[in-house]
Parts: sequence; C-alpha cells; structure tokens
Amino acid sequence: MTVITAASPAEGTETLEPELQELARRVRDFADDVVAPAAYEYDTQRRLPIEIIRQMGDMGLFGLPLPEEYDGQGKSYLHLCVAVEQLARVDQSIAVTLEAGLGLGAMPIHRFGTEEQKRTHLPSLARGENLAAFGLTEAEAGSDAGGTRTTAELEDGQWRIDGTKQFITNSGTPITSVVTVTAVTGHRKAPDGTERPELSSIIVPVPIEGFTALPAYDKVGWHTSDTHPLVFDGVRVPEANLLGERGRGFANFLSVLDEGRVAFAALCVGAAQGCLEQAVDYAKRRRVFGKAIGDNQHIAFKLARMQARVAAARAVMHDAARRLDAGLPFTREASLAKLIGSEAAVANADDATQIWGGYGFLNENAVARHYRDARILTLGEGSTEVQLGIIARSLGFDKAFG
Repeated sequence: MTVITAASPAEGTETLEPELQELARRVRDFADDVVAPAAYEYDTQRRLPIEIIRQMGDMGLFGLPLPEEYDGQGKSYLHLCVAVEQLARVDQSIAVTLEAGLGLGAMPIHRFGTEEQKRTHLPSLARGENLAAFGLTEAEAGSDAGGTRTTAELEDGQWRIDGTKQFITNSGTPITSVVTVTAVTGHRKAPDGTERPELSSIIVPVPIEGFTALPAYDKVGWHTSDTHPLVFDGVRVPEANLLGERGRGFANFLSVLDEGRVAFAALCVGAAQGCLEQAVDYAKRRRVFGKAIGDNQHIAFKLARMQARVAAARAVMHDAARRLDAGLPFTREASLAKLIGSEAAVANADDATQIWGGYGFLNENAVARHYRDARILTLGEGSTEVQLGIIARSLGFDKAFG
C-alpha cells in the first residue's frame, strides 16, 4: 500500500475545511488499520462483521448527519460523504453498510418521522447499535413505483402488510431493528379520471410476526454487505407507524433517494480512488525487463487517466453534497455525481486489474474485490439509465420519455 504519513491529509481533501480533513484522516486510518486487514476473511465468509460496525458506531459515523438530540453528531451531509469515501477505498461492502444504514435507513425517519418515531428509532441507529433498511424494490417495482404490489390495509387501528421486497440492504443482520416499507394503502383518482395506487411509507420494527428475511443473495460482489429478499405475511403494526403523510410515500422516498445518491457517489469515488492507489503501488513495485512497469508510457498514461476520473468524480460529488447542505436544488447534481462516479469506479477497477495482471484476478487482493464489487455501482440506487433520464429532463427533454 502507498505509505501516507499520519499528519498528511487524505487524498482529495486538501481544500476541505480542517474539520473535514481530520474526519477523513481518522476514517482513512481506521479503514487501513482495521477494515482492510479483515476484508478478505469476511468476504470469503460472506458475513457482515458486526464487531467492525460497532467500532464505526463508537466513532460516531452512523450519526454524522443526525441531530445531537437523537445522539447524532449534528454534522453536514458532506461529512457522511467524506467518511463513506474513505471506507470504500478498502471495502465497498463496509462503506455501503454505512451509506445505506444512514442514507436509506435512518434518514427517512429523520426527514419525515414524527417526534415520537424519531425518539424511538434514531438514537440506537445513530450510535450504530442497530441498523435500518429501506424496503422499496420489488420484482416489478423500483424505478417504476407504479408496479408496487405490497399492500397495507388499515384494520382496527393497525396496518396489515402483505407482500414481498427484494435486494434490501441491511435487512437481515443480527442488529437490524427497523425496515421502512412502501406499500399501496388505497387508490386515488387522477386528474384524467383514472384510479392510481396510493403509495405510503410504514415503519416496521423487526423482528415481528409475519416478517421473514429470506436467505441472503449469492451475489457477484459486495459479499460482506447484508442483502435479502423480504416477505411480509400479515404483518401488523400500529396506525401511528405511518411515516409522513398518507399517499406521499413515493414522493418522500424520491427525496430520500436523491440524498442517498450523493452518499452513493461518495462510495463510487472511494472505490475509484482505492483502485488508483492499488494500481500506482503495484506499478512502482512490479519490475519487468529490469524496470518498474510504471516506467512504461502506456502504463503511466493509464494511471493518469485513472487519476483524472477520480478527480472529476470527486469534484461533482462534493458539489452535490454542498448544494444539499446549503438547501439548494441538487437532484440533477446528485444524478451527475452518481453517473460519473459509478462509471469512474468501473473503469478504474478494470484498469487496475489489467495493470496487476494475473495477481489482479486473485480474490485475496483488493483489486479483485473492487473488480467484482464495482459492477453493481452502475445499477444500485438508480441505474445509469435512470440517471441519464433525470439529467436529460433537467435539460428540458421531457418529450424524449413519452
């Protein structure tokens, strides 16, 4: 690995405020000293290391953007992005556990919950003692929310929830305490006279009768990240567990997804940076025909291209995070950051593997894990096509979408 002095700022943070630089240094050191040495073991075991998650909780990472009154740190969303990037350099699975646990798990409750809901759920999530999941995706619903089949009927002051969800992160861990789920709670007449499903969000504390996290997926990558299909079979929760206004579930989650994409973009930047670091280190160490392979111009140019991708992805990610924190519109910028970051990570993973040669194909090396893990980045939290659609619409090309 590249040798970095304890006092030096983390790569790409030199222009950030001192507090953010210190956070980046602290998380970088934790990632290098604690996460990286254990990454291969947990990857092969396909097990989320709860002990590492606990340490992250003790560091305050799961409470970074949450208010202090709920045991959070009261920091900006950019603070979360800085932490996620540093973790993703060495292990994307650990980084997405933080990103999804906060961006998709805790933030909906923070943004739309009642005071009672916040006080019930947020403190343990902010301390990293528990994890929360975001139940949106179904076999026929995700980007197309109109395909939602999960239902929630109000019976005697309780919501009865029936349906299935898939690809849900943090949903089956030993410390998962809540799954927020989108469900059809009725139908409403649209302006054109047709009936459309009314989608609402409901908080489901787990474990609970009728809820099952089916066996984890056998995934290509992100082996340490906890991901399950879920079954809701007559799950009953109080009417007060409605999150936000009835019928506003999907609109609220679109807002949460915009925020989540910014943190997801930070994960992409971290992955791209990690691939660059691995490739630079190997290009300096590996000698062929009497010289380091990095002394060959075609390798040096490949590394330069990798650096350019990282710099561009980080710049747009920081811009999106700062716009979010300033209360400015950031939907387009979030999609730009996610699009550019995910493509940078995939390209850098491919280039790093090529530079490492056969050793880059061995799972014990971080390069191989990044190669497998990076492929999901152009799919998760809105595919590349979804991001292109959002960006195109922001340019005024709505008619291109029917």
